[in-house]
Amino acid sequence: MPRFHRFALAFAVSTSLVAAGPALAKAKGANPAPIADLVKAVDIPYEAFTLDNGLRVIVHEDRKAPVVAVSVWYRVGSKHEPKGKTGFAHLFEHLMFNGSENSPGDFFEPLQQVGATDSNGTTNVDRTNYFETVPTGALDRALFLESDRMGHLLGAVTQEKLDNQRGVVQNEKRQGDNNPYGLLRYEIFENLFPTGHPYHHSTIGSMGDLNSASLGDVKKWFTDNYGPNNAVLVLAGDVNVATAKAKVQEWFGDIPRGPEIAAPKTSVPTLPAPLAKEVKDLVPTTRIYRMWAIPGLNDPEAVPLQMAMGVLGGLSSSRLDNALVRKDPVAVSVSAVAQPFEDAGILLVQADVKPGVDAKLVASRLDAEIASFLASGPTADELQRTAASYLAGTISGLESVGGFGGKAVTLAEGALYSNNPAYYKVELDRMAKATPEQVKAVANKWLSRPAFSLTYTPGERTEGGENRGGAVTEGKATEAVQPDRYWNEALGDVGPDTGGASSFADRSQLPAVADLKALDFPAIERTKLKNGVEVVFARRTTVPTVNVAVSFDAGYAADPHSALGTQSLMLSLMDEGTTSLDSIAFAEAKERLGAQIDATANADETVFSLFALKPNLGASLSLLADYIRNPAFDAQELDRVRAQQLNRLKAELNNPNAIASRILTPVLYGADHPYGIPPSGLGNAKSVTAVTRDQLAAFHAAWIRPDNARVFVVGDTTLAEVKKQLDATLGQWQAPATAKPVKHFDIAIPAPKPRILLFDRPKSPQSVILAGKVLDAKGGDELELLRSANDIFGGNFLSRFNTNLRETKGWSYGVRSRISADQDRLTWIAAAPVQADRTGDSIKELQSELKNFLGDKGVTKEELERTINGSVRELPGSFETSGDVLGGIRQIVKFARPDNYYETLPATYEAMTAAEIDAAGRKALSSDGLVYVVVGDAAVVKPQLDGLGLPVETVSLDN
Repeated sequence: MPRFHRFALAFAVSTSLVAAGPALAKAKGANPAPIADLVKAVDIPYEAFTLDNGLRVIVHEDRKAPVVAVSVWYRVGSKHEPKGKTGFAHLFEHLMFNGSENSPGDFFEPLQQVGATDSNGTTNVDRTNYFETVPTGALDRALFLESDRMGHLLGAVTQEKLDNQRGVVQNEKRQGDNNPYGLLRYEIFENLFPTGHPYHHSTIGSMGDLNSASLGDVKKWFTDNYGPNNAVLVLAGDVNVATAKAKVQEWFGDIPRGPEIAAPKTSVPTLPAPLAKEVKDLVPTTRIYRMWAIPGLNDPEAVPLQMAMGVLGGLSSSRLDNALVRKDPVAVSVSAVAQPFEDAGILLVQADVKPGVDAKLVASRLDAEIASFLASGPTADELQRTAASYLAGTISGLESVGGFGGKAVTLAEGALYSNNPAYYKVELDRMAKATPEQVKAVANKWLSRPAFSLTYTPGERTEGGENRGGAVTEGKATEAVQPDRYWNEALGDVGPDTGGASSFADRSQLPAVADLKALDFPAIERTKLKNGVEVVFARRTTVPTVNVAVSFDAGYAADPHSALGTQSLMLSLMDEGTTSLDSIAFAEAKERLGAQIDATANADETVFSLFALKPNLGASLSLLADYIRNPAFDAQELDRVRAQQLNRLKAELNNPNAIASRILTPVLYGADHPYGIPPSGLGNAKSVTAVTRDQLAAFHAAWIRPDNARVFVVGDTTLAEVKKQLDATLGQWQAPATAKPVKHFDIAIPAPKPRILLFDRPKSPQSVILAGKVLDAKGGDELELLRSANDIFGGNFLSRFNTNLRETKGWSYGVRSRISADQDRLTWIAAAPVQADRTGDSIKELQSELKNFLGDKGVTKEELERTINGSVRELPGSFETSGDVLGGIRQIVKFARPDNYYETLPATYEAMTAAEIDAAGRKALSSDGLVYVVVGDAAVVKPQLDGLGLPVETVSLDN
């Protein structure tokens, strides 16, 4: 669902729900609480103070969990970079993680020791931020580390570190450029903003400027921009202002002010005339964009513009969806998003052409729908559903204090951009007061100007990204441009001149960790519905919301191998309405309730999820039950949904990571094993094209049945209350007389055949390497020792594998190894996206590191301590939200663990020895027996692979 430009809205509204809980509980039936009532109740209490050196500090007290979010925001982004120094803000963000004068090692080492969560740094056009959530007893350590790199950094910045992180950033750039639509960010900024405008270049910068960055350049960048008077520090969580004042003064008070920073001159440009451009890329179908520059986030018209884009192309029931995807399906997907930055913003409308339809026709229809919207404006109902959907799209993280979107972010952004930590209230007020007439007028003002029309067509690229700067991912946009991050998000990472500061805090050693509170996992309750379906429940009353997951023992492993992709197609078609609600009516019903209802699958489970506001829970559960039990399986909708899945499949076949996974998994398990299928579940074009409505209905009847289901509920209700509501919706559902189907995991897994499977992807600046094997272990086994061994080798940022290829050699933006979490036989897979000219060397390093780790260079004392401490101390922060708890309970049930499993984990970890971890790793893993997949430019890569001593087979997705 669409979101406003920042997470401020999500968390502001979440807090309003807390405050408004009793009043909201009065709402009945399908009549949701009015948006205006929610907005009036919004409040994120905070206190603020400023140190003598200009550091602005904001404190929000939230005692629900024993953690504190620490978030430091510097007013320096790519818009502050002068010509010839593009990418400096982001490059320096990387250097800030490589140690300071009094903590010279990697920044994440002492944080992992205390169990920090949500640790990262990001850079965008306007700012750079650094954040971590730590146990309350480790707050001094986090403040020591943040203050040391603010005031005591330059003595630790060396040419070696600069060269290393320059390589990491360049590989981050290559990784983004290597993806379909990877060069889009260049097109957006370079064409909407003229040369010389601070937003003309993208955050990641050009290769030339990154290569020319000298040690003197980056040190001057630090002294010019990283003073305390150019920063905001937010502490949110288990802390009060008195404690915060004492601690912040101790650690930051000695840092001298930096120079005053002059804001760059900016404007909101208008193109002098319509501009059109066509580019080629490895994309599944033609994509048509219409783009405009728009005002920044402080402009009163920013929120109405975002509301307009929700109606036009953000809602599931948007004008564009209804006209171009549903009623006359000439496009497979559409979207519209307005993303304001501080000084200006970007507005993108896009349509992906349905294969076989003339792109010119789609472009004409797209322009006609935009014109029609500008002529009519939105209705009051559309604005209400847009506002409710903004809540639904962001409220899932409403209990978080930090990370990428917690309450710390809301307060920091308001302070930094608007000089008002409570600026979210201004935005919410504008949202509540937005009228159809106002939104229409604002949309006409900004979209009636000349547009930049960009068309992506399938084909081989005619230019690369080496001399340009940026990357963006595919999908229905909620943000057109993402910030550049220190950790590689694609890998699952959710981590002499002293600058003049004379310290009066004791920086001779890391601050001791105070008493840490143990995890208090919510009590798990159980009952059964009238029809025997088990309900597993935990109560969380922090905010009046409820999460529900109805899980079926199916998953992609249930897909018939003669018709792979059946389940994905079935789930997509179920989104298009029930026997009583057509596609549009079903979408509108969800939006009015502010309910998120969707279906997902993994290898083992098919899950129908609901996120509901407490006052709307009854109506939302009724809608969920209708969705699960009574899908329409409309034949006309099937043709449209089939085209969408075929398009997603084509996109997957152009994505190097997806290609590698599609090749490796069937090779490891064998084509007949339930897990021996492409892991995305999208299947293959032949099967998806052939599957019929009757086949989908038969699959639903066979697998989606009450005697194959279990219901999980976490939130602000009681087991008795939710049982009554579930009995009225799902409890009436009776199982068919036929026997339940079974998945056949007894099929033999083939003996490993070590070799390298090479997939040629010409002109790829990076190679994607996967190496894997099937383990003699299942998901329900006791795996804590083996998973700890994997963490140390390659499972996290500080692992040996990542430290070698990223932090030491700079050949990659990040590498990892992982153990799957399936019910039956597990896999161990190492994943390494690396620069193309180091493909062979990277495989050698993987082999060498693994051989050493499993040989005479096992777990060290330091690695053991870090692993145990991190695993134990991160537990309280790992279950901060209701969604976290729901996921934990599902894992407990899936693997038949005791209800107190997570509370017993500390004792399990603390009893581990290095010898036990070594033994677990050596028993399960091996440097022999691995199958490798390499997706890259064969002309560059194959000569490197031929010398590795393994057979090299060139493969396609057909063989």
